[in-house]
Amino acid sequence: MSIFHDLKLQALDGRELPLAPFKGKVVLVVNVASKCGLTPQYAALENLYNTYKDKGFSVLGLPCNQFAGQEPGTEQDIQQFCSLNYGVTFPLSSKLEVNGPGRHRLYQLLAGEGAEFPGDITWNFEKFLVGKDGRVLARFSPRTTPDDPTVVHAIEKALG
Repeated sequence: MSIFHDLKLQALDGRELPLAPFKGKVVLVVNVASKCGLTPQYAALENLYNTYKDKGFSVLGLPCNQFAGQEPGTEQDIQQFCSLNYGVTFPLSSKLEVNGPGRHRLYQLLAGEGAEFPGDITWNFEKFLVGKDGRVLARFSPRTTPDDPTVVHAIEKALG
């Protein structure tokens, strides 16, 4: 198992969200926010998840309030917003930090020193494609939508 699969997060409902069950799956890891101009990407993320989940794919949404305070709500607020507005069924963690001294271990792995695609997260909805073995295969800018052909192609290639 890779370091990715060793990590454990906390889900929005407070339960543990281990990444070990993602071993053997392709995962699109996305820092999300409810009050961002890019928030409508939730719809495309959910569509991507539903299209490929039976083929070994998942989206993992990670709420973050580090960009202009665009995720101010509680975990319950976030869950309700995502369910009511976008019908989100993919896993969502509790809020975490993606940059700075409080950067979550997952983001140290994804974007920290020595990472395949290092550098601070630039905004909400930055995406990392993680392969079945836990290696980071690609990084996509926040403005690259989940249904962009480059993202879809990378997912399909990773699924084999």
